Amino acid sequence: MISAEARQGLRQAFGRRLREGIPLAPYTSARIGGPADFLVAVRSAEELGDACRRLWDLGLEFRILGGGSNVLVSDAGVRGAVVLNQAKEVQFSESASAVTVTAESGASFGSVARRAVERGLAGIEWATTLPGTVGGAIVGNAGAFGGEVSQALMVADILQRPDRQEAWPADRLGYAYRSSWLKSHPGEAVVLAGTFALRHEGREGLQQRVAEIAGQRQRTQPPGASWGSLFKNPPGEHAGRLLEQAGMKGRRQGAAEVSSLHANFFVNLGGATAADVWTLIETAREEVRRVAGVELELEIERLGEWTA
Repeated sequence: MISAEARQGLRQAFGRRLREGIPLAPYTSARIGGPADFLVAVRSAEELGDACRRLWDLGLEFRILGGGSNVLVSDAGVRGAVVLNQAKEVQFSESASAVTVTAESGASFGSVARRAVERGLAGIEWATTLPGTVGGAIVGNAGAFGGEVSQALMVADILQRPDRQEAWPADRLGYAYRSSWLKSHPGEAVVLAGTFALRHEGREGLQQRVAEIAGQRQRTQPPGASWGSLFKNPPGEHAGRLLEQAGMKGRRQGAAEVSSLHANFFVNLGGATAADVWTLIETAREEVRRVAGVELELEIERLGEWTA
C-alpha cells in the first residue's frame, strides 16, 4: 500500500503525466491485467531515466512495462507505480569498422529487425516476427529461429539505482538461456537502449529468409492475443512437445486456451482472466510432471498482486 505521503510525492514529481487506476490489459500482448495504482508514460530514453531516478529517490518500487509480451498481469493489478516505456528512437550507423543499429528500449524489436532487413543489413533478421520491445529482449535474452540477443548485442545503455549510467558490453550481462543478470536482479537496473551489430548482405536474400521465418511462424504458431512461448524448453527437449504429449492441446479454462496448433502457446479467446491463465498453467505443469517427470519453467513472469 502506498502511503499518502508517497502519493503526494508522486503527484509532485510527475504532475499531469501521472495517471491513476489505469487498467493494464490494453498494454499487454494477451490483453489481460488489472489496474496499476499509478502509471507514468515515457517517450524517450532520457524521460525513462529521469522517471526511474525520481521513483528511486522517492523510495518507491516500480516496474517497467514495454510491449507486455512476457508478463502475466494479475486481475487485481499492480500496487505501486508502473512506467510505460514508449521510448522508440532508432538510429542506424556505419563506420569503417562497424555497422550498427541503436534502439531505445521501448522500440519494437521486430520492427527494428525489419527496418534493418529493408536496408540489406543482417544480424537480427531472426527477430522480425518477435513480439516485445528491445528492452524486454535484452533483459530476457530473447531468441528465435537460431538467433538470440546475446549473439547480436554489442552494448546496452544501463541505468543502475540510484543514478549510475553505464554502457555494458554483452558479456557483462551474464547471459544464459532466456536469462540475464538483469532478469535475476529486478529493480536494480533499467535498460535505456541497446546497440546491435549488423553486416551488409543482399537484401533479396534477407527478405527471402524473413519470408521463410514468417511462413514458419504462421504454420506453427497461433494468431491472437498471447505471450508467445509460455514455458522455457527443458534441456534437450521442447516444451511444446511435452505439453502435447501430456494432452494439453486444446485444453481450456474459462476463455483461456492451450493452442491446438502449438501447445506452448496459451491464447486469450476473449475475456480471459489472469486467474484463468494461471489455473491452466498449473494444470499444464502438473500434467507434464505426471506424464514426463519434467518440471516446466515459465518463460513469462507474473506481475502484480497475487493470492496464490
